[in-house]
Amino acid sequence: MRYMHYLFILYFCWYHSRKQAGKKSKKKMKIALIGYGKMGHEIERIALERGHEIVCTIDMGEEDKFISPEFASAEVAIEFTSPQSAPQNYRKAFAAGVPVVSGTTGWLEQLDEIREECDKNGQTFFYASNFSLGVNIFFALNSYLAKIMNRYPDYDVRMAETHHIHKLDAPSGTAITLAEGIIEQLDRKEKWVLGQEGASGELPIEAFREGEVSGIHTVTYESACDAIRITHDAKNRSGLALGAVLAAEFTKGRKGFLGMKDMLGSL
Repeated sequence: MRYMHYLFILYFCWYHSRKQAGKKSKKKMKIALIGYGKMGHEIERIALERGHEIVCTIDMGEEDKFISPEFASAEVAIEFTSPQSAPQNYRKAFAAGVPVVSGTTGWLEQLDEIREECDKNGQTFFYASNFSLGVNIFFALNSYLAKIMNRYPDYDVRMAETHHIHKLDAPSGTAITLAEGIIEQLDRKEKWVLGQEGASGELPIEAFREGEVSGIHTVTYESACDAIRITHDAKNRSGLALGAVLAAEFTKGRKGFLGMKDMLGSL
């Protein structure tokens, strides 16, 4: 019942956010964008629709803007860049006293360090491997199914994810979060591995890079008799962008390290 209750809460949050997607926020904010590619432009579109102001955009080669008055005036910075540049982007924003919302993946080996710096210096950092509210419902369903599968050892589990050719990290942060949800609940799995096959106790994740695919994640449980698959297929970047803007609105007036569970529980 605990899992079904959690799913209901997530569904309510998703439904509520879709109703609010095209509406203006009650708390207008000054937002900076770190990363101004396709994702940055989609975030900008949704932020403006919701009545916010974009006061600064920072793209590759524009790092000097971190010390500009425009960036310092931002109430929050939304960051979608690369795993190589993300941690330094966070530190530069902290130095300017600007809260950060980030969805960049592939840098999580430094997560504890960034969390410590955030807490030590009284900063605000909101991180999610995927801001889509639909994906977060998928996370909950994935964990629930993994717990059920403890009773059915004939089913082995594997994962596959497909993203656009511009994505640098593999597997995706979303795939890693899914894998961690399975490992936490499924006693016979201890770690994930990248590839088509895994040894006993390993959860294999295949990662494909094709065209301009927004993101497809599939978890498969297979026995000698049949297969069970759950899939999330992102149609576009809008769900991610909306979730990032909602997260930016959520950070206002808050301190510390935040995530999707904090936001979803408040809606």
